[in-house]
Amino acid sequence: MKVAALQMVSATGLQANLDAAHALLAEAARDGAELAVLPEYFCLLGRNDTDKLAIQEAYGAEGAAAPIQHFLAGAARSLGLWIVGGTLPLSAGDGGHVRNSTLVYSPAGECVARYDKIHLFRFDNGRERYDESRVLERGGEPVAFELPSRDGRRWRVGLSVCYDLRFPELYRALGAELLLVPSAFTHTTGQAHWEVLLRARAVENLAYVLAPAQGGLHENGRRTWGHSMLVDPWGEVLAERAEGAGLVAGELDGRRLAECRAQLPALEHRVL
Repeated sequence: MKVAALQMVSATGLQANLDAAHALLAEAARDGAELAVLPEYFCLLGRNDTDKLAIQEAYGAEGAAAPIQHFLAGAARSLGLWIVGGTLPLSAGDGGHVRNSTLVYSPAGECVARYDKIHLFRFDNGRERYDESRVLERGGEPVAFELPSRDGRRWRVGLSVCYDLRFPELYRALGAELLLVPSAFTHTTGQAHWEVLLRARAVENLAYVLAPAQGGLHENGRRTWGHSMLVDPWGEVLAERAEGAGLVAGELDGRRLAECRAQLPALEHRVL
């Protein structure tokens, strides 16, 4: 199955980001991808954390009340793609917070899975300060879904977002063959940890890892690390893009997955 991670450098305007995302999704479809995954915050990297609140949508809303969900459903249907919508802000229990949510759409345009980011990023090195809990309400449940590929194989796909990458117990709970990690890693933390964490999650779980990222200097002045990549179950980086908008595409090979798991049956040897 051919898959694509879509790297973006999202700006502060919703429509411009949706237009940029559609161009990449269309490119992925032309390239033969069955699954295309957008990065975290693909729809908006605002000037302030609270900018997310202004574009929040109620889950399952339609039409003008939910332009981001409408966009994802329409793109999946018109392009014939499985689309994982990076993250978008969905309304939470109070007006001051939103969920940072991943939505999965089938080629029929149906939303088949939702994952709310569980682990909320906090970082302070004296120069950069982030605290997602100021605006985000965390989720509480791991989520995986089944994706039937065109060749008849069914892939178990596990969902996660960015900072989740530092918590290996989440990935163990998913029991997936393909792990998705849409992200907006900072340049500082990405340079230090991004590749080693992605490869570790692939090796630990003997699974493919597809990680689309924000990558570049944004309109709001923030710089993200990029380096979207596809990693195989042995930890080999199959494809990568350093910075700038574009596609990272590659093939998932069920035989390769089975071979790795047979040669090193670590998943069968778990005790704890």
